[in-house]
Amino acid sequence: MTEDAPDRPSSLPARGVPLLIVAELPRDVFAWADALRRRHYPPDRNRLAAHVTLFHGLPPSAHGEVVRLLADLATRPPPEARLAGIMDLGRGTALAVDSPGMAALHREMAGRLSGLIQQKDAQPVRLHVTVQNKVSAAEAHALQDELARTLEARSFRFRGLGLYGWTGEIWQQLRIFPFRGTGDLGS
Repeated sequence: MTEDAPDRPSSLPARGVPLLIVAELPRDVFAWADALRRRHYPPDRNRLAAHVTLFHGLPPSAHGEVVRLLADLATRPPPEARLAGIMDLGRGTALAVDSPGMAALHREMAGRLSGLIQQKDAQPVRLHVTVQNKVSAAEAHALQDELARTLEARSFRFRGLGLYGWTGEIWQQLRIFPFRGTGDLGS
């Protein structure tokens, strides 16, 4: 989710903060989507880089289990994906992502993390990258119209799985688990 030092753990203590899991975009798709987000997300509310969230608010006590799970899943080849269009979020806009492989990984993770995940994360995942939120419906529809004219289909492979800690104000990168053979996909 971050461009700087994407594969190194941060200095944030791993214990004591809620955990989040994201599917890491390849660098080129990340840079493009993050630029859209910086351009269209209200600056006073944009505290995150572009991302594809898989799980929100896992308990801090699950840290070791989550690390083992992500390390295990990262031994697999990267799931293929494609930008599948635009999602209307009501007062925002997202890029829809189609990835049967990542959806299958989400189902597997949900099963293996059963009892630890929030109700909304137990539902089938709707993969997306939010590029705008908390704006007027008219502003959201204007961006959706613009993107409908300019958005091109784009295929990619996810780079890895990211583990982040929620500090109450920002997500702090804890560790990236690159998929087998990804190297610097998209660089």
